[in-house]
Amino acid sequence: MASEGFQFKQFYIAHHRCAMKVGTDGVLLGCWALRGYGLQVTGYGRILDVGTGCGLIARMLMQRFPEADVEGIDIDEAAVEQAKGNGVRAFQARLQDWTSDIGHCYDLIVSNPPYFQNSLKNPDPSRQAARHTDTLSYAELLRHSARLLSEDGQLAVILPADAEEEIMELAKQNGLLLVRITRVYSKESKPVRRVLMAFMKGIRGTKFRGLEEDTLVLEDDKGGRSAAYQELTKDFYL
Repeated sequence: MASEGFQFKQFYIAHHRCAMKVGTDGVLLGCWALRGYGLQVTGYGRILDVGTGCGLIARMLMQRFPEADVEGIDIDEAAVEQAKGNGVRAFQARLQDWTSDIGHCYDLIVSNPPYFQNSLKNPDPSRQAARHTDTLSYAELLRHSARLLSEDGQLAVILPADAEEEIMELAKQNGLLLVRITRVYSKESKPVRRVLMAFMKGIRGTKFRGLEEDTLVLEDDKGGRSAAYQELTKDFYL
C-alpha cells in the first residue's frame, strides 16, 4: 500500500493527511453494509458516514449507490479536508452535535468507530482521537444514530469482537434491532477478530424474518485472500 494513498478499481483514496489510513476494516464495512437481509437498496436515500476519515467508506457507498446522497462527518479538520479532496461531501462535526438539515432522515448510518477504550494513548493527538472512544463512546454512537435514522433506517458498524455483547445491549436500549451479524476471522484457526453488525430502527414485525448470522474468513490456507473475501470485495480491489 502506497504511503500517500490507495488505488481501487474506480477511484483513488489519498490518506496521507489522516491519522488512520485505508485498511481492511473500512473496506469490509464499505462492501458489507446493506447486503443480505433481502433489502431493496436501489438508490437508498441518504447515507451518513460517522468518523469518515479519508472518506473511504463514504466513497465506496457512493460507488455502490450512485443515486444516494452521501455525507461524512469527522472531528479532525485535516481528515475532513482529505475526504473532500477524495470527492466526499464532508463536514467537521461531532455526531453528538450533528443535526440533519431536514430532520431525522438518514436511511443508512455507517461507522468504523474508535475502539480502544482502556488501552494506552498514542502520543499523536489525531491518531489518539481516531483510535480511542473518548471522543465517541459506543453509547453515544448508538444513541445519536437512533436519533438521526429515518423510520426503518439502518446502522451498520464494524467493531472488535469483544464489543459484541456491549453493543447488543446498547442497541436494545435505543430501540435498534440486530438484523445481521458477520463474524470476521483472519484465518480459520484464529479467534474471531471483528464483527460486522447491522441494526434497524422501527422495524415492523412483517419485515423481520429472523437474525441473519454468518462468518467471513479473510485468508486462505496459503495466506492469500480467501474466495469469500475476494467475492465480497471484487468491485473494489484491483
